[in-house]
Amino acid sequence: MSERMDVATEVFVAHRNLLFTVAYEMLGSAADAEDVLQETWLRWTGVDLDTVRDQRAYLVRITTRQALTRLRTLGRRKETYVGPWLPEPLLTTPDVAEDVELADNVSMAMLLVLETLTPTERAVFVLREVFDLPYGEIAEAVGKTSAAVRQIAHRARSHVAARRPRDAVSPAESRAALQAFQRAVETGDLRNLLEILAPDVVALSDGGGLKRAVPRPVVGADKVGRLLTLGLRAFGAALSVEPVQLNGSPGLILRLGGQVEGVVAVRVEAGLITGFYFVRNPEKLSRVEQEITLSR
Repeated sequence: MSERMDVATEVFVAHRNLLFTVAYEMLGSAADAEDVLQETWLRWTGVDLDTVRDQRAYLVRITTRQALTRLRTLGRRKETYVGPWLPEPLLTTPDVAEDVELADNVSMAMLLVLETLTPTERAVFVLREVFDLPYGEIAEAVGKTSAAVRQIAHRARSHVAARRPRDAVSPAESRAALQAFQRAVETGDLRNLLEILAPDVVALSDGGGLKRAVPRPVVGADKVGRLLTLGLRAFGAALSVEPVQLNGSPGLILRLGGQVEGVVAVRVEAGLITGFYFVRNPEKLSRVEQEITLSR
């Protein structure tokens, strides 16, 4: 019994980063992804390993099913969420940024696009487009036929393509946009920042009802500019800024008195900021001071 448990543990640990990444991409919440992994582990320990042909595929299947169940619950929870909902940001290791496709798919902007899919569409898209699983394996994970999964994948792919940035954004462009924000914080001069706001820029602020935040999306360069001006004045000189890698892309951690006050991420297209994301909900900030390893 002990030997079997040792083998089960070894296999699970070997695939843990992959399973966490699957669950996180499906849920946009590290806390919920961790819960899914706990449920996956409990089910894995009850499996007769001699009957498992492909351990990786089997674990991904368990994780996907648990994440789907939780995703449907999250959908109901988000209906009563106070203000805009943003994904839980992660401080990621440098190797995530080196995997351009993975970094793009776990970016804040992309996770928000995935929020517009149905739970099954999201699962199929993540497993196919990000992890390149065969349609047969995906079908087993989501409880559909291979033919149905192909149709769902096509529909999800089209939906995402219509909403994601048309051109790949280089880390340098995102970093330049965030440096303009950092200079605005440090000098109080917002001119350079305001010049790179796209006319239809959207700003989202997530306080979760626990921290003060704008209750609705703010749209348009003028309105977003005024919001940023008022926000920076409110925080004052006590605010400090630290450039980091959030979700595989450049981001900023904001601190007041040494304590994390929030994080900032941006979506950049053609050199202009089209999305400005500010997470202040303290329940979503526990994983921005310790690096998380994601993998495919």
